Amino acid sequence: MRLAVVGHVEWVEFARVEHVPAPGEIVTAAETWEEAAGGGAVAAVQLVKLNGQCTFYTLLGDDELGRRAVDQLTRQGVDVQSELVGRPTRRGFTFVDAVGERTITVIGEKLHPSPSHHLPWLDLARCHGAYFTAGDVGALEAARSARVLVATSRELATLRRSAVELDALVGSGEDLSEQYQPGELEPAPKLVVSTAGPLGGWTQPGGPYRAAPLPGPVSDAYGAGDSFAAGLTFALAQGLEREEALELASRCGAAAMTGRGAYEGQLTA
Repeated sequence: MRLAVVGHVEWVEFARVEHVPAPGEIVTAAETWEEAAGGGAVAAVQLVKLNGQCTFYTLLGDDELGRRAVDQLTRQGVDVQSELVGRPTRRGFTFVDAVGERTITVIGEKLHPSPSHHLPWLDLARCHGAYFTAGDVGALEAARSARVLVATSRELATLRRSAVELDALVGSGEDLSEQYQPGELEPAPKLVVSTAGPLGGWTQPGGPYRAAPLPGPVSDAYGAGDSFAAGLTFALAQGLEREEALELASRCGAAAMTGRGAYEGQLTA
């Protein structure tokens, strides 16, 4: 299939610690690493692992981190379609604690694509599925030309300004910034998925669903939500029914919990 992600990249430094430091406290990191990540990048790599192909529409700074991000994602098999602009690539810092929970600080402006940037927007009409993590209304409208469109509820402000109908809206039921209220979007999404980690989650329509069992010990929760959404995008683009699509998405989210950083544990077809 032809799949796409429209979204953002952050260059993230990770530090594994016993616990996130309290105010005034000093903690020692057991290990550190860094990589291009962020919701758009995580989803694009997960789709490559499931499908063998993903085109990633994004925007990066014309700086060392932007060029490193393009190089890394290209090596991971992603078809990166990006402009390099005269603004800094957004950075992030993530603590990963002893139980695998991630605590994220982002630094700088989120760079997101727009039809004003010279990217192959018309090619989205040839896509079987697309996942939207960041962009303006024009980018969202371009993504809607894909046969199936899934979006993150982190972008509710942009979704409200559009009249785009989503095939699925995905967000964390535990994060207030991602919670969707019925009637908040017009037209309403065909499917709303609210995730709840090991408890599974809830869909409207459909009701509760179970989480997939973890394939190994928990290592790092970073990227689990966007890996879940990428799996859902892949499944819906394949034409799978709700139950099968959620089962695959849940396995993607669970697998992502077991690897270090953004990509190590992701599910592979």
